[in-house]
Amino acid sequence: MHPELQFVASRRLGVFTAVEARRSGYRPEQISAAVRSGEWRPIRRGVYVESARWAALADDDRLRHVVSCAAVLAALDPGPVLSHESAARFHSFVLPRRTEDVVRLTDVAQWREGRGYRVARAALPEADVVRGDVFAVTSRPRTLVDCAREWSLTDAVVAFDSAIQLEKVTRAQLADAVLAASHWRGIGRAGRALSLANGRAESPLETRARLALLAEGLPMPELQVEIHGERGLVGRVDAWYEEAAVAVELDGKLKYLEPWGGRTPAQVAWDEKRREDALRELGIRTLRLVDEDTWSVRSDLAPRLRRFLAVPFAGPRRFRAVRTEEPGSSPVEAA
Repeated sequence: MHPELQFVASRRLGVFTAVEARRSGYRPEQISAAVRSGEWRPIRRGVYVESARWAALADDDRLRHVVSCAAVLAALDPGPVLSHESAARFHSFVLPRRTEDVVRLTDVAQWREGRGYRVARAALPEADVVRGDVFAVTSRPRTLVDCAREWSLTDAVVAFDSAIQLEKVTRAQLADAVLAASHWRGIGRAGRALSLANGRAESPLETRARLALLAEGLPMPELQVEIHGERGLVGRVDAWYEEAAVAVELDGKLKYLEPWGGRTPAQVAWDEKRREDALRELGIRTLRLVDEDTWSVRSDLAPRLRRFLAVPFAGPRRFRAVRTEEPGSSPVEAA
């Protein structure tokens, strides 16, 4: 590739246009030959990327989508801002399991739709826009709220939980973004998602489990609670009911199939067993949920948990429960 064109492409994630190629000295027949030979890959009409670079992104859906965003923006007039699901990919937020591969944009002056992209018309206060070298993108709080207005409640809460837990946003920033969009379609869903969000959730599984328990009419548990015995820390449980001293553990399959945290699957299983034995010795009752249970708490588990919660813990407590607050806060003892 000509050095001048290479420089232009490097400033746009490898994307360049036919017009830019001609400015760098390529004749139309040379451009056609580069496409026919497979050296250049058309992403859109008149917009290309080197085929070797595109192939290198085969295992990175997020970055490939961001490159597609750069291609769409290169073909449009200046003005649209990357938004919604495309901005969520850019910010590396947790996405729903099924997402459409459409470039999402927002513009203050126009609504339009084309092949592989959709532009929404909406206000874009300067505080809601992050301007980079390649393109402008909606801010993290604005992106999450825009997505929550369209996604299912569960997917929105999963994204909120993860973003707060990883300190990508604060609850206050999300609240401000919800208030700023108070008259927009779907904002009620975003508000409900924020009311259910909990930055102590450390995985989508924990979020889905919490929502599944609520959907069964069960009370909201505390998350990520440390149990301390007479000899110190026994372990941290995923969910905790203080009055009944019941722990709910959430089991993902991956940690029992592959090395996890520097431990073999066998060591992980052994450590889990020893920790659960130690909790039982303290009189703590434990239930386990797996990923499949979170889509609808299995029929035998919900009644069993209700029975546990109906009986307060009896006898002397030889343990102390310490709740971990959302990121940025200090641990406090569970009430």
